[in-house]
Amino acid sequence: MSRDYVGERAVVYPAYIDKTLSRKKGRRLPITHAVPNPTVDEIARAAELLGLEPVVEERKYPRDAHKYTKVVVVRKMHSKRLTLVNLAMRVKELRKPS
Repeated sequence: MSRDYVGERAVVYPAYIDKTLSRKKGRRLPITHAVPNPTVDEIARAAELLGLEPVVEERKYPRDAHKYTKVVVVRKMHSKRLTLVNLAMRVKELRKPS
C-alpha cells in the first residue's frame, strides 16, 4: 500500500529531533538520528535546503499545553518520520565546521 504524502503539511516541534530528550519527553527519532538542542532557525534552514517550504509559527506543544513554543511547518515529501530524519541529518550537516 503506497501513500501519497506530497503536498501535505507536517508540524515539526524542536523536541521531535532533540537528542537530549527522552521519547517520553517528546523525541520521535532514535538517538542515532537525533540532534542535541536543535533550534527553530536550524530546522527552518534545513527544511529550506530540502525544499520543504518551511513556515515558522507559534503553537502550544501538546506535552506542555501551558506553554507556547515556535514550530516549523513543512511540506511533506515522505512520511513524517522520514521527513524528521531528513531534517535532523541536514541540521547535523549545517553544524559541521566548513
